[in-house]
Amino acid sequence: MPDLGALGLSGTLWQGPFALTPLFRFQRSGCRVFLLFFFAVRRSLVILLFFLAATIPGNPAQQPAPQQPPSQPQAQPAQAPTPGPSPQAPVVALAPSVPEHRLNIVVLDAAHGGTDPGARGAAGAVEKDMVLIIARVVRIELERQGYRVVMTRDNDQNPSFEDRAALANAYRGAVFISFHVSSTGPVGTARVYSYEFSNPAQAAPSGSLNPAAAVPVPAPPGWTAWNAAQKSHADLSRRLADVLQVEMSQRFKGSPEISSAVAVRGLRSVAEPAVAVELSNVAVEDPKTVEGMASSLAAAIVRALAAFRPVYEGAR
Repeated sequence: MPDLGALGLSGTLWQGPFALTPLFRFQRSGCRVFLLFFFAVRRSLVILLFFLAATIPGNPAQQPAPQQPPSQPQAQPAQAPTPGPSPQAPVVALAPSVPEHRLNIVVLDAAHGGTDPGARGAAGAVEKDMVLIIARVVRIELERQGYRVVMTRDNDQNPSFEDRAALANAYRGAVFISFHVSSTGPVGTARVYSYEFSNPAQAAPSGSLNPAAAVPVPAPPGWTAWNAAQKSHADLSRRLADVLQVEMSQRFKGSPEISSAVAVRGLRSVAEPAVAVELSNVAVEDPKTVEGMASSLAAAIVRALAAFRPVYEGAR
């Protein structure tokens, strides 16, 4: 047997088959401690990583739950009032209109236009051009007096009688004045016409006012026939014509003092006080002779409307 003492392996290091058992126990204990330490460190790292991940900005885990806005009461649609029993509905041509108590609109109608020249003078005067110039001058003065002015045409167009009437009927608190120039009559005079229903076949004196071509067609009860819309306004139209004719007689020598009632086609479908003003005449050598009447005509209309306003508003 070798000398164990000489080899430095004396004592418990070699004493039979189990002489190394304490060394093995020491190794097993150290391995256990190492494993416990390893798992403890790993668990700490996992906790640390989780904590770091939870504190990173933008991480969904740390975002607060979106706040729901306070519920607003849902707007309920307005309930239409329950209609009561409605009166018998008329079947119409022109429905009754809501009256306007103030007179503040004047519809000016320059007659003819476009392919319809109206009356022609031997020296080249054309009615459609003369009345447009006159209407523009009157419009300026009426607007200066505070009236709202509507023109049925402001260029060389020729709206139909129905189109002109429809434009006028779209307004409340209005009167309708149509301008014409005759082919005969004393130069420098003026005549005012309202519509005459009692004799619809009666022609206007000069023929330039487009007399009605047909008798108005009856309408069902409660409605006004389109071609007889002027009928319910005939009395006010006549009174406006009378007031305006008086002003004309004072400004244009030789003009009558009383207005006339004839079947002027352009007035028949107008559902408001309506008159036609006819100046004389296209036979002048210089159209400016008649066109120069526009300023005095405008002043006459302004004064006539001022006198007619109480009558109009009192009748509403």
